[in-house]
Amino acid sequence: MEISKEKKSLALAGVITGIISVVLVLLGNPANMGFCIACFYRDIAGALSLHSAPVVQYARPEIIGLLLGSMLISIVKKEFRPRGGSSPVFRFIISFFVMIGALVFLGCPFRMILRLAGGDLNAFVGLLGFISGIIGGSLLLNKGFTLGRSYKQTKVEGSAIGWVFAAILIVLLFIPSLLKFSESGPGSLHAPILISLAAGLIVGALAQRNRFCMAGGIRDVFLFRDSTLLTGSVMVFVAALIMNLVTGNFTLGFAGQSVAHTSWLWNFLGMALVGYGSVLLGGCPLRQTILAGEGNSDSAMSVLGMLAGAAMAHNFGLASSPNGPTAAGQVATILGFVVITAIAFIIINSQKKEA
Repeated sequence: MEISKEKKSLALAGVITGIISVVLVLLGNPANMGFCIACFYRDIAGALSLHSAPVVQYARPEIIGLLLGSMLISIVKKEFRPRGGSSPVFRFIISFFVMIGALVFLGCPFRMILRLAGGDLNAFVGLLGFISGIIGGSLLLNKGFTLGRSYKQTKVEGSAIGWVFAAILIVLLFIPSLLKFSESGPGSLHAPILISLAAGLIVGALAQRNRFCMAGGIRDVFLFRDSTLLTGSVMVFVAALIMNLVTGNFTLGFAGQSVAHTSWLWNFLGMALVGYGSVLLGGCPLRQTILAGEGNSDSAMSVLGMLAGAAMAHNFGLASSPNGPTAAGQVATILGFVVITAIAFIIINSQKKEA
């Protein structure tokens, strides 16, 4: 059977991304955290003093690179199309709870794949939850859920989030005293700044060119029986798995995994919330970051929602630790399902009345 050009491109992008992810760990990033969109937004929030958890504060260049890489390649390819106005407040709220779910699990979908490639079986439980959440969200899409159309905006509006992240990079490189840095814990572990930035730029460009999305791949399989987008995620896993086996960074099991806990229920529910919210937003945290770089101000609102969620998670004890989830985090996860479902049915019912 002939493999489509799009699948080949996604496979290559996945392989490159998987290799880069493991290399970043070898150069200093936390284990199985070459990339973690949720964890890195959390660290950036800490660096900007949006929360005061001392072990997770660092302006991660990888995230800055992802967004700027997407922006630069979209400008070069004439695909920078500023647009927005599609339920920005609802997007903010849903993204907020996506971040809560990710920090209860201790990782975004990207890190879930990297953890699984490192032998962390807690990530397999998370994967089952992620798939379940995507299926639940897809059923709402079938009922007619949509956050509405977006509208053309100015280049100033579309590029605003890029300038914000570029400013954070300038401060990191030239005025670091304005930021906070962890002296211990995950926030203190990082690859060299310029290598991290270059890695982000490369993966950001690849993700923009290939519509890379962890949630979208599973959604398309469920709704359309189309495995094209899933190819990228699968190849990230395969490449990272091989790299971990070769470098001796593969440890199979549930216990003793880096920056992970063994509470199967909350690993499942945390990632279920991430999948549920992501499919309604139209993309996982990585995809939202890439779309923000393309000039999508709705996705920029998602980025701000994730930053707010990360700050709230650590200011109010919602985030898990290697010891497990907190009671507050468990309540917030359940609340996330309730709030997102309420938003979905409000929108669906209002659309029926307007029809």
